[in-house]
Order: sequence, then structure tokens, then C-alpha cells
Amino acid sequence: MLLLGIDIGTSSIKVAVVDAETQQVVISAQYPEEESAITAKQAGWAEQSPEMWWEHVQQAFQKCKAMGEFSTQDISSIGIAYQMHGLVLVDKEQKLLRDSIIWCDSRAVELGNAAFEALGETHCLSHLLNSPGNFTASKLAWVKQNEPAIYAQIDKIMLPGDFIAMKLTSAITTSISALSEGIFWDFKTNSLSAELMDYYGFAYDLIPEIKPVFAEHGRVTAEISQLLGIPAGTPVTYKAGDQPNNALSLNVLQPGEVAATAGTSGVIYGLSDQLAYDPQSRVNTFAHVNYTAEEKRLGVLLCINGTGSLNRWAKNLFGPQTSYAQMNAEGSKIKVGSDSLRILPFGNGAERMLENKLVGVHFQNIDLNLHTQAHIFRAVQEGIAFSFRYGLDIMRSNGLNPTVIRAGRANLFLSDLFLEAFVNSTGVPVELYENDGSVGAALGSGIGAGIFSTPAEAFSKIKSLQLIEPTITDAYEPAYQDWLRLLNKQLI
Repeated sequence: MLLLGIDIGTSSIKVAVVDAETQQVVISAQYPEEESAITAKQAGWAEQSPEMWWEHVQQAFQKCKAMGEFSTQDISSIGIAYQMHGLVLVDKEQKLLRDSIIWCDSRAVELGNAAFEALGETHCLSHLLNSPGNFTASKLAWVKQNEPAIYAQIDKIMLPGDFIAMKLTSAITTSISALSEGIFWDFKTNSLSAELMDYYGFAYDLIPEIKPVFAEHGRVTAEISQLLGIPAGTPVTYKAGDQPNNALSLNVLQPGEVAATAGTSGVIYGLSDQLAYDPQSRVNTFAHVNYTAEEKRLGVLLCINGTGSLNRWAKNLFGPQTSYAQMNAEGSKIKVGSDSLRILPFGNGAERMLENKLVGVHFQNIDLNLHTQAHIFRAVQEGIAFSFRYGLDIMRSNGLNPTVIRAGRANLFLSDLFLEAFVNSTGVPVELYENDGSVGAALGSGIGAGIFSTPAEAFSKIKSLQLIEPTITDAYEPAYQDWLRLLNKQLI
């Protein structure tokens, strides 16, 4: 029995076929090999084409098929993980109305701030657990205000994963978890937020049918079966945002457990059983994949937009012929603190943890007689690690104090240099696992299909690869404090 997982990333689409019995990957692929483009028509904007995602899903799946390691007829269920907070709009014929306004787009910040003030900070934080900020609801309000002809044609709004599920099944659904990440959900009334919907003037029928995360969200149509070879009627039984899905794939399901990622963006995601919120909405609380009104499981999410994106930028600019492994090796030759070279990694849109400010990337203390390419490589990874420390301190002030952080050995967590900077900056050990968003989505589909009786059973065979402990925190603390002074100057 095989499970199919699809991960709709910003950079690429990943697909995995997983054996339900062994919980091991049969085959996986991604498409494209190079990073997908983000369209920025104005400063602070970020869009991608959902039709591009769908094309890349097909290409990635065809790559898996071409390897001849499995029969498509053995696929029993499908799970989808996706980049969070994006806005996708379709009409009554399920035709796309415009490109998706994606997670790192900043155009709706002021609209969200105005809603926060008009609805009242106390109401927003106690009911929505967040400011409307720059999330999906505010992006929809931007379309309503600035593109009224498009808004008038909307039949349903979706998140990126909902669009791919629609393509597979012709069904459009959502979940409490998805609505909460768009800031549509009222946790006090356990329903759509009437106050927010009415303030923005949204019609309630724009919202798709609400289902549990682990549930049937439609079945593969005959047309798609003919196109891809997946049996007609195969159910999509799981949809979740990439960060809740990453936490699921690391078996982070209970209060106090914490996951982290460092891909295009960087995230720390901790589980709580309390309807808690940050008074300044610098970290955000959403319904986790296993949230119910009776058993509250909430993900407290710290997001840093410019992590892997800065590392990629540095590679392209300062070492275009250098591999990431070579970058890490060169940077490791430089002593802790990068000889006072400091870099702020905030050049990928408004940062929520900085109260939606557009700070940008900053280099400080460049010495033309001292600093080399290797210094740049190290200072970039230190700056990213310091941004995690800054965000984790916010989470600590809100009562989340992790004793260990789980992460997949991928992206920046492949770098021993970054791992050293991360654990010694934060003072928290990191436990590494072999995990992947598409694999987590596949196993999530097994939960939704009833193949696994509980989420814990789906990840019962997950094994830790390595535990990295802090060893030289004293060496990193002065560099962090110096970095913090630079950041505070930009925040004044």
C-alpha cells in the first residue's frame, strides 16, 4: 500500500511515494531543479502562478514514475503540504483569476494594521490570536480594494494546497487549521470570525466547505487518472501548511514539543494547549493539524522571511561557482564572530517578528583589508542564527521554553557551521531527523485515510540521526549582542 505526498514549496515542488507498512520512501523527486521564480511587480510584492505549481506537480510525479520503482495503481491516498498564507482565487468554473499573492508579499500590511485597530487589539488577540496583519484575509481585502473586477468574479478563495487538491479532485475544501493561518478563524466562538468577515465586507460563501485536516477532501477524477495514472477515486485525505506539516513529520504533536526549519524562510514552531498570543503579534498562533475544540493543539510560529534566501543570494553573488558544502567549509575556517562582520538577514519582505517592518539586509563593519569571501559566508550564517535567537527570545517571553528543537537534516540544517551557530546562539540542543515535507504529507494522508489509527503510529518508525549540543555559547554571546545593537538601530 503506497501513500503519495506532494509539497508545494516556494522554490520547487517535491513529490514522495511512501510505503505505508515500512514508513519508508519508495521514490521521491522535485521539480524544477533550479528555484522557481517569484514575480515582484513592485517593491514588497511577491506572486507566483498556481498553474506553474500544477505543472511542476505533474513534472515531479512523472519523474517518480519514470524511475519505475512503483505501480501508480498501488497509491491508496494523497496528502498535500503547501507554502502558507498564499491567496488563490477561482471563479465558478474553477478558473484561476490572478496569480497567487504569496506568503512573503507585504502589500496588505497597512490594511491589516487598520483592521487590527478598528476591530480592537483585545478582540483580535483574544479571538483570532493574531493581528490580521499581512495574512490571507488582508490580502483578499487588498484585492477587493484594488482589483474590484477580479474580486467580483471570485467564487472561492483558497490556499496553495487547496488549489492542487482542486486540480486533482475538482473539490474545494478548507480546514480550521487553514482558516486560522489566514486569520479567518475565531477561537472563542469556534467559527468563522463574523467581526473580521463583516469588517472587510467578505461574503461568507467565498469560504469553501470546512473539513478536518485528516479527512477526505475529494477524490481523483477520471480525467486526472488518465493524465497521471493514479487510480480514479483515490482520496486526498490530508492538507496542511508547510510548517504544521513539518512539525507533524517530526512527530511534534503534543504541548511543549518544538520543530524548526531553515529553507527559503526560517521557522520555529512550538506546540501549546493554550489559546495564547503575543501582545505585539510578532509570533503567531494557529490551529495545529490535530487541533479540535475539545483538545486544543496550537502551533506558535516564529517566521523569519530571509534565511535560506539570503544564503542563496550570498552564494550567487560572492561564490557563483562555489557549492553550498564549499561555502560551509570556507566559512568554518573563520573564527566565531566573523572578525566583527555583521549581517542582518531581513531582505525578503516585511518581518512579522519585527512588527511587520521592512528592515532589509545590512552589512556592518566591512574591512576591505581583512574580510574575505569566507568571512561573508560565515557572517551570513551567523546572522541567520542570530535572527533565530532573537525570535526564540520573543517566544520565551510568551512562555515557550524548549529544551530541545527537532529539525530535518535539510537546507541550512545540512551545514555544520550553521548548526554550531544555531545551538550556541540559542543555547538549545537540536535533534536532527531524516524528514521531508512530501514524506510528511504522504504519511499524513495515511492518517486521514485510516491506514494509521493515530498520528503517532504514522511516525512510530522515525529515528533520530544526531543530537547537537551547545558547547561554546560564551564565544557566540558577544557577537550576538553586537548584532542585536545593529538591529535595534534599524528598528528605531
